[in-house]
This record gives sequence, structure tokens and C-alpha cells, in this order.
Amino acid sequence: MPCHTRDVSTPIDASGDAAPSVLDDAWRRHISSDPTLLVRLLGRHREKHRRYHTVAHLEAVVGAVVELGAIEAVDDLSAVVAAALYHDAIYEPASPANERASARLARRDLTTLGWAGDRIARVTLMIEATTDHLAPPDQGHALLFDADLMVLGAAPDEYAAYAEAVRAEYRHVDDGAWRTGRRGFLEAFLTREAIYATSTGRSRWEHAARSNLTTELATLSD
Repeated sequence: MPCHTRDVSTPIDASGDAAPSVLDDAWRRHISSDPTLLVRLLGRHREKHRRYHTVAHLEAVVGAVVELGAIEAVDDLSAVVAAALYHDAIYEPASPANERASARLARRDLTTLGWAGDRIARVTLMIEATTDHLAPPDQGHALLFDADLMVLGAAPDEYAAYAEAVRAEYRHVDDGAWRTGRRGFLEAFLTREAIYATSTGRSRWEHAARSNLTTELATLSD
């Protein structure tokens, strides 16, 4: 009899770590009973250059989508979960095409799993729309956007950790260029009528997000 046993239903990625239960449960409920592709996806989110766009971020976004989906009506929650799982699958900070590449990977994997073409198309559209999180055309997009932007409305210390981690991912960018680009990012959100697209998102995170963004913006002055 072996000294150590494990439940073979629990996916283990290339690092030897078990998938967080939120992700494993979401995958099995909404994507497939076969966790093989989830294992590969988690491996991507453990790439060494990632500091914010990690498994922890993935778990937070997917968990938020599931939670929001229980409150806000959405036609195909599983498609939104799939988009959340794959929205940062490809992440190279110097690339302008991460969302497009992530959408292509999602298309390939979901096709392999036998998903219908129209549902796959919805997933890829949602992923590509996270480029700017603007003008969600339906509630599925709105859920994904709000889940992905939830961190903007986090507690100040958590927000500061997020900002520091994103800066670390862009360590190849010099300080002057970083300040210019980051100011543009922050100002773009602050000038929106609303940062969050769902009523739940606005009630939970809008005020805190505006406070966090304003505070960070003040630190980026020349």
C-alpha cells in the first residue's frame, strides 16, 4: 500500500500544486469534467514574469464572476466563466495582442472540448473586449468586466499591492514612461461616468475604486 495517496479527481499542474478549489469547481461545473486543459492553463498563470496576473488573480476573477452571476441575470454564465478563465491565458507585458492571443487559445481549447461554435464566439468576444473594458454590449460582458476590475475597488493596502505588482510586470519600462502610461490609464477610468457596468459592481466597488485611483494618480505627478 502506498505511503501517500491523493484524490485523482483533483487536478495537479506542472508545478505539483493542486488547483485552487474555486477554479477546479468552476471548471468542472461550467467547462468540462476533464481537468487536463485546466492544468495547462494554471501552468501559464505560474510563469515567472507574472507578478499580478497570476493564479491568485485568476481565482479572484472567476470567483467574482460566479458570485455576480448569482445576483445579476445572465443568459450563459458558463460562457462568462470560460472567458474569465482564459482572459489572461497569454500575458506578455510588452505585447499589445495578449487579449487576441488569449481568445485564440480559448477557441482552440473549447473546440477541443466540443463546445458549440456560437458559444465559443461569445467567449472570444468577451476576452478581446477586456482590452479596454468599454461599453459592454450585454450582461455577460458586464459581469466579466466588473470581475476583472474588482481590484480597483479593493481595500487601500490590497490596491497598493496590486499597483506594485503591475509595476513589477512592467519593469522593462523606465519610470518616466511608466508614469505617463499609468496616468493615462487611471485618468481614463476616472473620467468615465461609471467604472463598473453592473449595479452590484457599482454599489460594491465604485466609491472605493475612485478613491484608490485618485490616490495613486496623486503619486505619479512629475
